[in-house]
Amino acid sequence: MKKKTLALIMAAAMVMGLTACGSSADTTAETTEETTEAAEETEAAETTEETAEGTDTAATSDKVWVVATDTAFKPFEYTDDKGDFVGIDMDILDAIAKDQGFQYEVQVLGWDASIAACQAGQADGMIAGASITDERKESGWIFSDGYYDANQSMAVAAGSDIKGFDDLNGKAVGVKTASMSATYAESIADQYGFTVTYFEDSPTMYQAVVGGQVAACFDDTPIMASNIKDTGIGMEIVDGTGNDPAEYGFAIFNADNQELIDMFNAGLANIKANGTYDEIIAKYLG
Repeated sequence: MKKKTLALIMAAAMVMGLTACGSSADTTAETTEETTEAAEETEAAETTEETAEGTDTAATSDKVWVVATDTAFKPFEYTDDKGDFVGIDMDILDAIAKDQGFQYEVQVLGWDASIAACQAGQADGMIAGASITDERKESGWIFSDGYYDANQSMAVAAGSDIKGFDDLNGKAVGVKTASMSATYAESIADQYGFTVTYFEDSPTMYQAVVGGQVAACFDDTPIMASNIKDTGIGMEIVDGTGNDPAEYGFAIFNADNQELIDMFNAGLANIKANGTYDEIIAKYLG
């Protein structure tokens, strides 16, 4: 009886031992599996976080867009009495950059040099009161939406006997190289018998008019009106000499910079909608 009882006790102990060993193995396997799953989830989370961080970096790019401009095209770009480079173009560009969250650097190069810098890839875009024309588009200019309407007209020295195009026969008139006003003057030069003299910037051209080196000049009407009003230069715009208005546009010369045009257009629409655009125009033109 004692032997039988002892055998039963030993058998029970063995079963309990086997059960305990099985439970330990299962628990170890489950723990290992849970640890592996946790590690995989952590790795996946880290991968997702890294991807998100990469996306944020792309969205807030450190790229600084280089924008070329003219040296003096008041009131669109010019140096004020404090020595600051200001103007309608500068304020519009700044407002759009803030709205769209991009960085930029302005290079004050002059009209011809700005075009050359963009074409050579030394600048990404240009804002300088550039009229949007089919001819320019065909030659490689890529324009934004128009941000200002302006036309061109003729101005002469105050008190001049020249009252219209008919009085220009045999005389020389000034224009800014490769500008819309140059195109306008060139288109009627043969008809009215005058010759065209080219200048790099508007202030130099205006001084030539006042000094008598040229009998008249052609330029964007708001530019001449602003200069006459603000500086008191001895010039007057001749009534009836204006052409049909055209829009000014921001320009690029490389399709790879289309992103800059897209941001400019989106920002322009936003600052027009929220009133910032009107405030800028009123600041310079009233």
